[in-house]
Amino acid sequence: MSERNVLGGELEVCGTDPVTGFHRDGTCTVGPQDVGLHAVCAVMTEEFLSYMREVGNDLSTPRPEWGFAGLVSGDRWCVVAVRWLQAYDAGLACPVVLAATSERALDVVPLDALRAHSVDVPSDPRDLT
Repeated sequence: MSERNVLGGELEVCGTDPVTGFHRDGTCTVGPQDVGLHAVCAVMTEEFLSYMREVGNDLSTPRPEWGFAGLVSGDRWCVVAVRWLQAYDAGLACPVVLAATSERALDVVPLDALRAHSVDVPSDPRDLT
């Protein structure tokens, strides 16, 4: 059975440029191997990246030995749920894409916190009016 998103629907792709996910398949699928829960599809901001660097989780520095170019503002990345919550508690949470965030994030992060930072666009743009 495939993982669902926090809204109960099919888990959508988070990012392919760069390719994200614990399994590097573009999705925030967790599975049993991902004990860190890389479940939150986050849209990087300078503030979030800076905060992550300050707390020891540098996501912006390129690491060519791991095939990692480093993230920049606007990139989508599956982040560890507890790290996103840490930034949220510090007032520095970045936006999230709910449709691409694994339901497993709810093991750590309240849905209301994720919703408060949602940047999802409805499938039918007429819903925006």
